[in-house]
Amino acid sequence: MVDRVSRRRGAELEDAILTAAWEVLLAHGYHGFTYEAVAAQAGTSRPVLYRRWPQREELLIAAITRSWQSQPILLPDTGNLRDDAVELLRRLNARRPMMVALMSAQIMDYFRDSGSSFNKLREALYSPGEPTPFEQIVTRAVERGELSDATRPGRVLNLPFDLFRHDAFMTMSEASDDAIIEIVDDIWLPLLRSSAEGR
Repeated sequence: MVDRVSRRRGAELEDAILTAAWEVLLAHGYHGFTYEAVAAQAGTSRPVLYRRWPQREELLIAAITRSWQSQPILLPDTGNLRDDAVELLRRLNARRPMMVALMSAQIMDYFRDSGSSFNKLREALYSPGEPTPFEQIVTRAVERGELSDATRPGRVLNLPFDLFRHDAFMTMSEASDDAIIEIVDDIWLPLLRSSAEGR
């Protein structure tokens, strides 16, 4: 087996390693996420991993990023901000099991041990300067004339996702459609408009 897989090169080898790394993370969590375990799962050697990812945390982030980006959430375009936001949360909700499985158990120890945070992980998942999905749908709403062209805090723009994430960790189950609509209609949209008016 090792002879066969060792012939892989470049992108094919990296893809196999990151697939194996993700599988190890889901199966064994952060403390079981070792070079030895990933190399064995991928059918390769530890030096191959070291050359690409000198630090274990680099391999961890690469595996998470690859998994996240391999299942992109398409940005809805319903023609209005409210429906875009509701549909985006519904699409996130459909992906909740993967997100909860990862964040609730597998890498909480990573955050604790490394002193990192979800915000730093989120930065790694997006290209530098790339707006988040909620920032994008707000920008489109401004372009359509639904919202004033005012500066809004990032915390306000991304609040629906932050509330959704908190609910995911607290309930460990799918969000109801009523909860999604409440986040958008009763909390986010009023705050989005009032935060702009107050500046």
